[in-house]
Amino acid sequence: MPPVRIGVLLVAMPVLTDPNFDRTVVYVVDHGDHGTLGVVLNRPSDTDLLEILPGWWSLAAAPRTFHVGGPCDRDTALCLGVGNPPSDVPGLRPVVQPVHLVDLDADPAITGAVLEHLRVFAGYAGWGPGQLAAEIAAQAWAVVPSQASDVVSEAGPALWQSVLRRQGGRLAMLSAYTEDPSLN
Repeated sequence: MPPVRIGVLLVAMPVLTDPNFDRTVVYVVDHGDHGTLGVVLNRPSDTDLLEILPGWWSLAAAPRTFHVGGPCDRDTALCLGVGNPPSDVPGLRPVVQPVHLVDLDADPAITGAVLEHLRVFAGYAGWGPGQLAAEIAAQAWAVVPSQASDVVSEAGPALWQSVLRRQGGRLAMLSAYTEDPSLN
């Protein structure tokens, strides 16, 4: 299992009982001695971006809604974009190429024009120093490599299964894990 670092995925394992993270895939945006910050990739909401961020709507990957980025500070919007822009484009901060944090106060006609797609998240997932390491040691999370397409995936909740399946081995077998094991 790769170490936690910026740009990896955290995949919730069945032993994780927090309903905020049931079958989630989290993209790590920041990680260090101060803790870890990420966004849940596979929880679309019913709130259409057109209602709140009309300038960014056409640049968003389907479904063009806010995604629930996590249980922390849901009044905060974070945006991730995928593309290979020149380094001088305002409003972009590289995470791991080709994924960028997008400043939603920037001009979408300029900043968005250099991105293939983007996703807007309401809230984020956060862990204090040592907290995520303890959860990984308890096998609550699998740390796996990401693909840029994960950030803007249209798979919704099925992204959890898709990411597990491509890992092979034990993790691929978990992709068939039923929500209610008593039904087996």
